[in-house]
Amino acid sequence: MNTITQQPISRRCAEKSRNMDTGSILSVLEWLSGDDCHSIDEAGLISGLGRRLRQIGLPVDRLTLHLVTLHPEILGRTLAWAPSEPVEIHDREHGMEIAFATTPLRKVMDSREPMIVDADDPRWPWQHIDVFKDRGLAQIVIAPLCNIDGPVSAAVFGTRRPGGFATSEIGLIERILPALRNTCELRVMRQAELSLLDVYIGPMTAQRILAGRIRQGEIETMEAALLLCDLRGFTELSNKLPEGRVLDLLNAYFDIVVPAITSRGGEVLKFMGDAAMAFFPSSDAVMASEQALLATDQILEELSRFDMEGVSIDAAVALHYGKVSYGNVGSGRRLDFTVIGTDVNLLSRIQTACGVLGKSVLMSDAFRRRIWAENVVTTKFHRLKGFEDPIELFTITTPVNCTD
Repeated sequence: MNTITQQPISRRCAEKSRNMDTGSILSVLEWLSGDDCHSIDEAGLISGLGRRLRQIGLPVDRLTLHLVTLHPEILGRTLAWAPSEPVEIHDREHGMEIAFATTPLRKVMDSREPMIVDADDPRWPWQHIDVFKDRGLAQIVIAPLCNIDGPVSAAVFGTRRPGGFATSEIGLIERILPALRNTCELRVMRQAELSLLDVYIGPMTAQRILAGRIRQGEIETMEAALLLCDLRGFTELSNKLPEGRVLDLLNAYFDIVVPAITSRGGEVLKFMGDAAMAFFPSSDAVMASEQALLATDQILEELSRFDMEGVSIDAAVALHYGKVSYGNVGSGRRLDFTVIGTDVNLLSRIQTACGVLGKSVLMSDAFRRRIWAENVVTTKFHRLKGFEDPIELFTITTPVNCTD
């Protein structure tokens, strides 16, 4: 990568020269690569770096980190620091790229080449960007933070001093960039790891993986409220609608189901075609069951208003409380986290009974005894495949009415 000083620098900047103490620069480098920096969060990183740069004489009035990550909703995160101000954190959603398209920040991240841009340079607008707006900055130095692979992040050093940074000050920035890149890369990788695990397998399962519980057969037994939500009539819809529209419909359906579950402490363990299986672990059986019931109420209430280009959808929800075995199942290097056990099998059979009995909600007696909902009525005993004795199932005659 070309050094910053090889890029075009304004004549005023080139004429200045300020001696920087080598020991002070080393102290910043040692901090960036040390345990203290490694253990703090992103806000602590940028504020600690900004303060240290000011202490050794760098006239930085605005320091920002633009960290690109891997996430289905978030493009990246911007951290912004200024002296005597709280750190700003802005999560940038996908689609915001257009706001930065013609800026030098975007050019640096695309070209992997640093830039120095004055405030009065008409070729490269940047003062409209939220973290630089109305800051009175005279100049910014933009440096790419290039990882071994993957997207490029960036660091921006801004100053209000007329004429911008001195040549020696640019050199100081160059000295710290490798260490800053390394510590930012570790954070980006860590955040991507956590985000992707959370997105694809859920936070509880992600924690188990990161804790090292990844061997085949590592199972723990827990009690939990169980929920299985299945989209009604999906096969017919799939046969009638184009594939693209079916996918949009399915995603819109899960956009209702998943937040209703996760906002109440549940975790979606699996997507099975048009069905989602979730569990609500808790040391309080009543609380876990009530949260599962409230999630059910929210799902059905939102689906009752659902309309996508004239298509409406409905779902059937099975509820049960029981004991499950949770952990690694699979073969060799291809494993999956799942829940198994008699109570999981019963949950599946209850969901099948929803279609047979024409009910939107069916629950077991074990679940019913742990909730405080009104208007729960029996549908009598039913024979369920795989179970020798008839099972009494319950439904609700009105929307769920329990305390949130």
